[in-house]
Amino acid sequence: MSRGRKPPGVHSVLAGMPNRALANAMPVANFRFYAGLNRFLPPERRFTEFADGFSDAATVKDRIESCGVPHSEVDLILVNGQSEDFTCPVQDGDRISVYPVFEAFDIAALTRLRPQPLRED
Repeated sequence: MSRGRKPPGVHSVLAGMPNRALANAMPVANFRFYAGLNRFLPPERRFTEFADGFSDAATVKDRIESCGVPHSEVDLILVNGQSEDFTCPVQDGDRISVYPVFEAFDIAALTRLRPQPLRED
């Protein structure tokens, strides 16, 4: 699966932290959760992009749940701007946007998580 070029400076968020060695040694993905999914996150991670370091090979589902968000609440995942399903492996430098049920938009053509979006009118 082709996911495009990774953005430069993926470690920039962690570079200012006291443990710079961690930022250079550990793979990092940048996450952004939208709308109601923020209620599952700690306050400092709500409504903003944040870096999440990981040491194991994991799927996007694993990383989402490790952030505290139940995968059953997720309706759309974009990895580097491309719609992906829960089995997509997370790689160093990935930018992952996670969306809940869309109230006003039909995303049936975009979503790869399930045959039908979570909510239908």
